[in-house]
Amino acid sequence: MNVTPTIGNRIEALDTLRGFALLGIFIVNMLTFHSPYFYIDAHSYFSTPSDVASYKLINIFVETSFYPIFAMLFGYGLNMQYEKAIANGTSYVPMMARRLAILMGFGLIHALFIWSGDVLFTYALMGFIMLAVVRVPKKWLLWIALIVYMLPTLLVIGGIYLLEKLNPNQLMEGFVDIQRIELAITAYAHGSYGEALVFRMTEWLLIGLSGSFLGVFMVLPLIMLGAAFSKWKLFEQAAELKGKIAIVGLIALAVGIFIKSWPYMDGFAYHNTLIQQLIGGPILAIGYASVIILLCQLPVFRKIFRPISKAGRMSLTTYLMQSIIATLLFYGYGFGLYGKVDLETGTMIAVGIFAIQVIFAELWLLKFRMGPFECLWRKGTYGKNMTKIEEKGQAL
Repeated sequence: MNVTPTIGNRIEALDTLRGFALLGIFIVNMLTFHSPYFYIDAHSYFSTPSDVASYKLINIFVETSFYPIFAMLFGYGLNMQYEKAIANGTSYVPMMARRLAILMGFGLIHALFIWSGDVLFTYALMGFIMLAVVRVPKKWLLWIALIVYMLPTLLVIGGIYLLEKLNPNQLMEGFVDIQRIELAITAYAHGSYGEALVFRMTEWLLIGLSGSFLGVFMVLPLIMLGAAFSKWKLFEQAAELKGKIAIVGLIALAVGIFIKSWPYMDGFAYHNTLIQQLIGGPILAIGYASVIILLCQLPVFRKIFRPISKAGRMSLTTYLMQSIIATLLFYGYGFGLYGKVDLETGTMIAVGIFAIQVIFAELWLLKFRMGPFECLWRKGTYGKNMTKIEEKGQAL
């Protein structure tokens, strides 16, 4: 059987895909770091020709098309750890419960003290549900994931469409929150750390916490899908499955780009935006993932982009440091660039920071086995038994 190349006990393609996902997520998150993105209508707020063009590219090709990759990879890893525990005869639930509790702690600290757009808390919350779901056979898991995601998505889109037909202006009246925009600018652009902290806490309670529970319908199915792919050994058998992966990838790319471009052809009605984000986003994500998985079968691609896989290997450190660096760069208690950069500049800053992170990861992993936050996470999970676990080669 031909398998995907590995480094030690890690599958290199997983880390490479995770690295690219982190870059895409950071480009989208950058919109919230330098502007009140949570509360605006982006199509009217970004009004200069340069911003309009930049946002269109981000909106179609990046937004909502990289976090699904990261969520699926999270599920892939959860199932790998489950199968590793079964093979080693160790108890899966207590170990993973500790691991997820620590991740939830990281998420809370991140959300409340650094940036309210945290996803770690949501992932940990969904992970606790996965402790039971991961035992479901792969075919059932795939269908459950599709039903849990598509059924409420289609119901919401259908309901919004009917409401728009009955009263076209009703939904758009509350779409832009002028008061919250002003509060965000006051807190983040001009406020002290304490003032930003107070606003960030209320912001997370209003948006982040509710979004975490909605993750049952938006994030959990993607994690389940990733776990199903893990049971099928998608990455491990990518060389054997490359024909099928290529077909799925090409179809997903074409369909995903078409759906994500649809609002620009049919208008920015709310139901079109939901179709773009909730359906087009994950489909395009599958297309991107398929392309990268196939490219990872090429030695020259792996060699050129191996540094990105190092950033993916340190995904927790990379993700948290992006928030720390960006908030210090843009918020008033840092360099105060909030609201002072255009979208093109913001995107280039994101790419530049990520490039530095790639270099840092390359240098760090020359000396250490894992990133600093990964080390804390692992020590908290295994404690005094960490050395024995490492000797057994248990996957992170």
